[in-house]
Amino acid sequence: MCNHYQNHPEAIPTWQEYIGSDIVPPFSEIKIDIWPKYQAAVVRVDQGQKMLDSMQWGVPLTMKGKRPGTTVTKRITNVRNLSSPFWRSMLTRPEQRCLVPFTRFAEPKPNAGREECWFTVKEAPVSAFAGIWRPSDEGNVFAFLTCEPNPLVKPVHPKAMPVILQPDDYDRWLAGDDAEALATPFPSQLMTMADA
Repeated sequence: MCNHYQNHPEAIPTWQEYIGSDIVPPFSEIKIDIWPKYQAAVVRVDQGQKMLDSMQWGVPLTMKGKRPGTTVTKRITNVRNLSSPFWRSMLTRPEQRCLVPFTRFAEPKPNAGREECWFTVKEAPVSAFAGIWRPSDEGNVFAFLTCEPNPLVKPVHPKAMPVILQPDDYDRWLAGDDAEALATPFPSQLMTMADA
């Protein structure tokens, strides 16, 4: 499960060009290393216009606690079960989909403690995860979709990998009726892996 990724500031001009705007909000809270509960940059559509926004990574989900009468709030960062009513309410509404820019993402190295393996998309200064977002009591929050891992990611993380979108599919993700069809493994031949 991807719970760490990076987004380098030099990638911002790429996103300005895609959005079609020179306006970049001040992202003083956004860091290069993004962990759950951190603020991160996302692209979403507001009133028909693409915009770069800042949101917290992790959708709060309150569940019953182990002890009777208690509740626990978890932060869901990765969405795998696309048939869950909780996620479908966001997934089926284009206005609640977003692009999550990233430079590279990490998966824990098997049997190596805190060591990580990093994955990037070749020849791309920045790529995008398929994200969904919603308002919360703490402001807007987001998570991104996961799917079966491709042959490059599978030896490191056999359960899942983030859904990475091809640039030609960005608009389809943000506005299309068939967004779920994009939740497929990114071609491994277009990616590279490196240690930290």
